[in-house]
Amino acid sequence: MNLIINRLRSLVRDDSGQDLLEYALLVALIALVAVLAVTTAGQKVSTIFTQIAAAI
Repeated sequence: MNLIINRLRSLVRDDSGQDLLEYALLVALIALVAVLAVTTAGQKVSTIFTQIAAAI
């Protein structure tokens, strides 16, 4: 029984996979922000070119 408790405690303390998960979440968040920024900028540029074309 003591062996099982020690094994469970070692599993709880093991955080080797946690770093990879944190990096994956960080990369996903950066990608999401980049996509939103490019989409917003693209829409604004499209609006500007549409206004220029209408003025000409």
